[in-house]
Amino acid sequence: MHAWEVDRPGPIEGEPLRFVERPIPVPGADELLVHVRACGVCRTDLHVSEGDLPVRRPRVTPGHEVVGEVAATGEDVLDHEVGDRVGVAWLRRTDGTCGYCARGSENLCPASQYTGWDADGGYAEYTTVPAAFAYRLPSEVDDVALAPLLCAGIIGYRALLRAALPPGGRLGLYGFGGSAHLCAQLALAQGATVHVLTRDPAARRLALELGAASARGAYDEPPEPLDSAILFAPVGDLVPVALRALDRGGILSVAGIHLSDTPPLRYESDLFYEKELRSVTSNTRRDGRDFLALAARHGVRATTHAYPLSEAQRALRDLKAGRFDGAAVLVNDFPPRM
Repeated sequence: MHAWEVDRPGPIEGEPLRFVERPIPVPGADELLVHVRACGVCRTDLHVSEGDLPVRRPRVTPGHEVVGEVAATGEDVLDHEVGDRVGVAWLRRTDGTCGYCARGSENLCPASQYTGWDADGGYAEYTTVPAAFAYRLPSEVDDVALAPLLCAGIIGYRALLRAALPPGGRLGLYGFGGSAHLCAQLALAQGATVHVLTRDPAARRLALELGAASARGAYDEPPEPLDSAILFAPVGDLVPVALRALDRGGILSVAGIHLSDTPPLRYESDLFYEKELRSVTSNTRRDGRDFLALAARHGVRATTHAYPLSEAQRALRDLKAGRFDGAAVLVNDFPPRM
């Protein structure tokens, strides 16, 4: 099969990925072999490729927003069949026995593993996934539209939960890429007033088209104090900016897995009046199931830009350069080999 691998992590402009041929993987006893039909391009893939995240699997294949079809099942799998349509997301496996898993916080499991980081992901014709971590997908939405929901959407939902937006509240979104534009749709459907703050003029236009009340520069003040804010841009300098935009008792959640260093915070201007700063770490499977159900109910749809699988490196370059709004999706245009 064709697959991309991170040869030597470094700036994407230096082409750290190689397009190679590999054997089709063999699923483990509890796993599914998935023929990839589409795979979203996530900023985390860029962090893996550029070395912002430490190498966990040499020459790993990135990609964790996979929509595909079950091509084979492991001997212990009883609840999936060949031909089933499934989604593969970031969280790949947990131990299921630690205290975090026992209390419903499997996203904090110290033994957790991740698709496209600990194990090969969806920038390939085939990938594998533990059956217990595969998502069943609605039949009425096409592959390309669904792919970004499997990480960008789920993580945006987790960030929204962590931001504890009150009913009818005022939400600020800092950065407006793949995750934020899905989060905004859900927040709007639930009655929030959304203010977007991003450097990208095209993203500001998209925000207004989707129903945002305002769209301004990333370092600008929103037109009114915010009850909650989510930082999607991996820019630590924006943390105090967003905290100062919060109303009393407001909460800022940081959605990304990687963030540049934050400047010193001033207690009086940035944190006083019971403001809170919260991080977001992956997601639980319940988050994923709940978000996919809400997305179907409210018609949450990704603005997508399709690239052939063979042009994954160009898609990552375009992501870094901000050459598209919404989300990029790789489309596997190779015929099945099994």
